[in-house]
Amino acid sequence: MAEELQAKLDPRHPSFVKPMTQSHVTGGFWLGLPKQFCTKYLPKRDEWITLVDEKGTESDSYYLARKWGLSAQWKAFAINHKLVDGDCLVFERIHQTRF
Repeated sequence: MAEELQAKLDPRHPSFVKPMTQSHVTGGFWLGLPKQFCTKYLPKRDEWITLVDEKGTESDSYYLARKWGLSAQWKAFAINHKLVDGDCLVFERIHQTRF
């Protein structure tokens, strides 16, 4: 379903599908992002980014550029959205620091 949704997105906005694993949603609450996507489309320094869900609710998370992932506040996003192992998220970059 995630790939079908991704196929319907505006092709001018880069996107990727990220399957959730246990470490993303229960333990470490660290979300590693695809390295190629990060180096091509995301800031070269650590920075806050905004995640916008399908309802328009915004959440901030801290992007660690050298680690290609989300750290601070990712835990809150995962818990608030009741994410579980096996869920898939579609990330669509709609602005440099907005997904």
